[in-house]
Amino acid sequence: MITRQFGIPVTSPGAILRREKELGTPLGLETAETTQHGGLVSDKIIVELIEDWLRLHGSHGFVFDGFPRTTPQAESLRGILVRHRTPLDLAIWLDVSESTVGERISSRLQCQGCGFTTTTASAVFAERPICPYCDGPLVRRTDDDAAVLQKRLAEFNAKTQPLAAFYEKLGTLRRIDGNRDRDAVFGDIARLIEQAA
Repeated sequence: MITRQFGIPVTSPGAILRREKELGTPLGLETAETTQHGGLVSDKIIVELIEDWLRLHGSHGFVFDGFPRTTPQAESLRGILVRHRTPLDLAIWLDVSESTVGERISSRLQCQGCGFTTTTASAVFAERPICPYCDGPLVRRTDDDAAVLQKRLAEFNAKTQPLAAFYEKLGTLRRIDGNRDRDAVFGDIARLIEQAA
């Protein structure tokens, strides 16, 4: 939605890694096993992938979804941005309850082509599991199950939660209630992007 409205490229470490897997690269095959069981790929690999992506796509702004996830990743990102002479204007923190996360994960569908995400409950896609943007197939991710979710939530609480304080100190953190519907959440995100521009 951000790319369509603002023309800003968006990526996530997961999207980059899934693309590597689809291409059959050694890195993609190596990391697929880790991510499928809810594990985190090493910070070193993630940071290298992000810097490569930023070099190719980030010259006119960018959004990272789900990166950084750890304080060392955040510190590495700060170094990358200094090297590329690119400021970090905004860090958006979506406050979402564990029950909401569970509900969304259990019904999530993702386009294998462009990464668009929706839910099985969405009336528009219930009978036609085809992406409305690229006609790719909408499928359940293999890592969307309860055991993986519990592992990810534990990782989040231990490693990602401290990032709120990290970005608050930098003055870039903005919090949004992510428990609401997609349009309400996106409306708040869009306003923050417009204010930062």
